[in-house]
Amino acid sequence: MNKVRQTAKYVISDILAASLAWLLFNVVRYNEVAIYKGFDGLLSFLSHRPVWEGQLLIPIFWLVLYFFSGYYNKPFAKSRLNELLSTFITSLTGTLIIFFVLVLKTLLPSISVYYQLFFTLFGLQFVFTYIPRIAITQRTLKKLLNRELLTYVLVIGTGKKAIHVASSLSNSGYTITGLIKEECEEIPENISYPVLGSLEDLPDIVNRFRVDELVVALETSNNYKLVNILYTLYHHKCPIKISADRMDTLAKIKIKTLTGTPLVDLTGNNFSDAESNIKLFMDKVLSVFVLIFLSPLFAYIAWRVKQDSKGPVFFRQERIGYLGKPFTIYKFRTMYEDAEKGVPLLVNEDDSRITPFGRTMRKYRLDELPQFWNVLKGDMSIVGPRPERKFFIDQIVKKAPYYYLLHNVRPGITSLGMVKYGYADQVDKMIERLDYDILYYENMSLRLDITILFYTIKTVLTGKGI
Repeated sequence: MNKVRQTAKYVISDILAASLAWLLFNVVRYNEVAIYKGFDGLLSFLSHRPVWEGQLLIPIFWLVLYFFSGYYNKPFAKSRLNELLSTFITSLTGTLIIFFVLVLKTLLPSISVYYQLFFTLFGLQFVFTYIPRIAITQRTLKKLLNRELLTYVLVIGTGKKAIHVASSLSNSGYTITGLIKEECEEIPENISYPVLGSLEDLPDIVNRFRVDELVVALETSNNYKLVNILYTLYHHKCPIKISADRMDTLAKIKIKTLTGTPLVDLTGNNFSDAESNIKLFMDKVLSVFVLIFLSPLFAYIAWRVKQDSKGPVFFRQERIGYLGKPFTIYKFRTMYEDAEKGVPLLVNEDDSRITPFGRTMRKYRLDELPQFWNVLKGDMSIVGPRPERKFFIDQIVKKAPYYYLLHNVRPGITSLGMVKYGYADQVDKMIERLDYDILYYENMSLRLDITILFYTIKTVLTGKGI
């Protein structure tokens, strides 16, 4: 399915709807302001500068509003009820903004005229936006059921549960790419779906076949084994779903939504689409602000690092980020050159490898400033669980396999674990700090992000970094 093309359909229909609604609204408004403002005719009113400027800018305003509402995030995951509610709420919100910012600037002889104009603008915007949207959504749903648009699902498992899930998904319009055998499972006779291989063959299978989603439907009762299997699936960067009846065994997972085939999406998080878009926008804006306006501080720190000890200004290291993807994290160097050779080591408070100025930077978290470049690139967010090295992640998941949930969100420069627990110099302490990160994951919101930022500012100002 072409997500870009589907999104473009909604965007184009919304632009046309907003343009037409604003034009007809001005035709109605002309009858109320013509005599009062002294226009010669409708054409004279429509060619009035504020009016034609609005004709150009109002559709852009609506697109921005729809973007921040999260409407375009999932162009194929829409329902008729959601279409109605989403369009109604955003139309009402946008109409209120336009009315108070633009329409009320025009003085009219009667307050009843304002009510008339408000409901006219809202009605036109809602109707002209909703009708094309529901038509596109209805046509898409029909194509999905008729298999004109195909979503390919690879099912992990070959037992009765896997066959039941595969049949249910197939009846719902999904296309089953095949099944993957787990070592302890037996393949039933007369199975109607192809068994493409085992879990060891999965990377090659994902590369060779089209796979849009991974669905785990294993018979195993070994929770540790199940979670470790789930953890390995993140490398394939596909949505991962699991049977809802296994959610009681994965206590750290918070159920949010269920599909018609009782599956839970493990690659989602508790941010709404609107919050996700707002957070992404604020991450970019704040990163640009910090990188530009704190550039003198960056220059000073770079100079001090070079004066403090031999070696590069910046420290680069590979970390594991969103959906298990490796990325290079940037920091100001706080240790002597070649401080770590061989086995990776964690840093403790009295670590002799830390330079004198490096200790000051760590105390006030100044070494983390270059990570705003990571945020601007999209590797990280300002607030989110701290990214770790694969070496330590492999040790953490042996004791806390639910760590993989943190890969559902972008890692952050600061986190609830960092402000409430601080640095961890042992794997056991990293696991203790993990409880804070899981708490953040289960309660993600913009309000919580702002709270963590205030705690971070307090930590920086009081010098409690290490």
